[in-house]
Amino acid sequence: MNLKHIRIAAGIVLIICTFVTGVSAGLFLEGISNIRNQAEDLEEYTHTADFMLAVGGEKTSDTKEVEDLFTPFWESWDLLHMYFVDQPLDDNAMMEGAIRGMISALGDPHTRYADPEEYQEEVDSSAGNYQGIGAYVDVTGDYVKINSTMSGSPAEEAGLMPGDLVIALNGNDVTGIDPSVVLLDIRGPEGTSVTLTIQRGDDEPFDVDIVRRRIETASVEGKMLDDGIAYISMDQFGDKTTQELRDALDELMKNDPKGLIFDLRDNGGGWLNTAIETASEFLPLNTTVLIEKEGDGTETVYKTQRGGGRALDIPMVVLINENSASSSEIVTGALLVNDRATIIGKTSYGKGSVQIQPSLSNGGAVSVTIARWYMPDGTLIHGVGITPDIEVDYTMEDFENEVDPQLDAAIDFLNGKLPESSAEE
Repeated sequence: MNLKHIRIAAGIVLIICTFVTGVSAGLFLEGISNIRNQAEDLEEYTHTADFMLAVGGEKTSDTKEVEDLFTPFWESWDLLHMYFVDQPLDDNAMMEGAIRGMISALGDPHTRYADPEEYQEEVDSSAGNYQGIGAYVDVTGDYVKINSTMSGSPAEEAGLMPGDLVIALNGNDVTGIDPSVVLLDIRGPEGTSVTLTIQRGDDEPFDVDIVRRRIETASVEGKMLDDGIAYISMDQFGDKTTQELRDALDELMKNDPKGLIFDLRDNGGGWLNTAIETASEFLPLNTTVLIEKEGDGTETVYKTQRGGGRALDIPMVVLINENSASSSEIVTGALLVNDRATIIGKTSYGKGSVQIQPSLSNGGAVSVTIARWYMPDGTLIHGVGITPDIEVDYTMEDFENEVDPQLDAAIDFLNGKLPESSAEE
C-alpha cells in the first residue's frame, strides 16, 4: 500500500471515528438531558399531595369511620343540588369552599388552601417573576395587611406603607371576607388597575389607584455605606435568594468593609433551605441553625451546610422589626444564639412554625403546619418573637421625614458607639 492509499485509509478511519464520537456524544448528552428531565420531574412529584400521601402511611379518609362521618356532608351536597334556588351550582367553588372551611376549623392561620391561581402566583413570586401591585402582605388577620413593598413597584410608587390595611376594594367593603380571597382581587395581570381603600393607623381611610405591572424582583440588594460599612437588605427567602446573597457578598467584600449590616426588616420569610443556606454564609460549617420538633416529639437539628462562608468574621448587625418573620427569625435566631451578630430594631413577628405545601390534583396547594422550630438554645419564638439586643423605634414621623433611626443605630454600633434603646418603656 503506497503513501496515498495510507492517507486515504487514515482519512476514512478519521471520518468514521469522528462520526462515532459525535453520535456517542449526542447520545451521551441526550442521556444527560433525559436524566436531568427525569430528576426535575421527580423533584416536582415529591412536592405533590399524591407523593406526600403515598409516603405518609394509611390514609385516614379510607377508614369506615371517616366515611360515616362525611355522610352529612354528602347529604348537604345533594340537598343543595336538588333544592337551592339559584341553579346550576358552581361545584368547583363549593369544593374549594369546603376545603377552606375544613382548614379554617383548625384555627391555624398558617395552614391554608391556595387555589390554582393563588398557588401559581406564589410560585412566580418566589421565583422573582410577579404580576400585580408589588407588595408583600399578611393575610392572617381580618384584612390584607401590607408588610412591605417591592423596590420600584407600583405599590411603592403609590406610597403604600407597612401596616396599611386594605379595607375596601374598588369601592366594595371587604369586612368579613377572607383576606386570602381579597388578595386574589388585588392581584391581577399587568396593565389592569385596582383601587384600594387604605386604613393607616387612626387616620381617615383614603383611596389609592394602582396599575398592576409585571415585576421581576431581586430579593437581595447590597451597597457600601459611608465609613466603610457594607449594607445588604433581603426582602424574602426565595428560589434565587441564596445566589443573589453570595453575589452581593462577593462584591461588597472586595471593599474590605469594617462591618456589615444585614437588613431583614419587613422580610416575611420563605423557604427553609434558603434560610439554612443564608446562615451558612455567616456561620462556620456544622453550626446549629434551628431545631425542628414535630407533633410526635421527633426532633431534627438543622446545621450550616457548607464551609467557607463569605462573611464569617466581619463585625455584623442584623436589623429586624415587627414584620420580620419565619425564615428571617430563623437566621436572626441562629446569629444571635451563636454570638455572631448584634440584633437591633424591634421584636420580630413570632412565626415559629414549619409548613409543607404539596400541590393538589386541581393545581392548587395546601400549606400544612407540620412542626414548630426552636432557636439553637431551645428557645421557642412562636407567638413571642425575638427581642433585639438594642431596641430602637422607627415611627411614622421618621418615615415621613426620611430618617431611619434603626439604620443609624446600626451604623453607630459598627463605628464603636453604643446606641441607647429609644423604644418606649
